[in-house]
Amino acid sequence: MSRLENIITSMVELFLEYADDEGKKKQLNKEELKRFLEKEIQSEEFKQQISAEAVEEAMEMIDKNHDGEINFREFCRCVSVLAKCYFNQKTGKGGRRGKGRDEPEDN
Repeated sequence: MSRLENIITSMVELFLEYADDEGKKKQLNKEELKRFLEKEIQSEEFKQQISAEAVEEAMEMIDKNHDGEINFREFCRCVSVLAKCYFNQKTGKGGRRGKGRDEPEDN
């Protein structure tokens, strides 16, 4: 299986594993999302970002239909945000828009 296929199947399998715990099937509630993030994120850098407030904020931002649960589409958006943050960290990007680090300062 290719790396991309592994990523895709892993995302689906992880979602189904955690979405099946309690509440509606094929939906993650706030507790399931928190459990997922706490168990599946092992890097200290990422773990520092997981707090009750962060989970609450993520839930509000990701739960576009405001039903208190995250469907698979919303889950993919969550993983995408995490991937974007990691990308920005790895590449040194993510500063303020329009304010490049290499631009000379006006004196």
